[in-house]
Amino acid sequence: MKKLFITAEFMLGLCLPNVIQAAEVTITTTLHSYQGDGAYLAIYLTDANGKYNKTLWVAGGKAKYYKHLQDWARGSGLKSTEYDGSTGASVTSGEQLTFKVNIEDALIDAGYLIRVDSAVEDQRDQRVDAELPLTRRGAGTSVAGRGYVKTISYTL
Repeated sequence: MKKLFITAEFMLGLCLPNVIQAAEVTITTTLHSYQGDGAYLAIYLTDANGKYNKTLWVAGGKAKYYKHLQDWARGSGLKSTEYDGSTGASVTSGEQLTFKVNIEDALIDAGYLIRVDSAVEDQRDQRVDAELPLTRRGAGTSVAGRGYVKTISYTL
């Protein structure tokens, strides 16, 4: 029994250093006022070269419209495993979307970007509507969007 206990302690000691540390990040996106239906948004991480890393949130309830979020759709492959549990209702004109997500500490200050693609029915899709570097120094700073997104910011 003592041998089993020592083995268990040893194994636990090996595993603990490999536990991934994550920061809780609150992301807030505010839309411009515009005429039309609610916007679909894909908020995701890319590396410094713009290569898709992971989905943080998708706003919009009908997956058949996700293809209009072009860069995110290409990166995620539109696999439901990429966005299951990370979706909500579309966001309407002038509204604000705020959500919390855990992001691995190793990705902060490592060249990663938070990026938003947006689309509104019967209007122009916006690839890379907004993006900002994921850094400790940039936390709390708002960045203007290029289309439907008025601003995006995050706090750690």
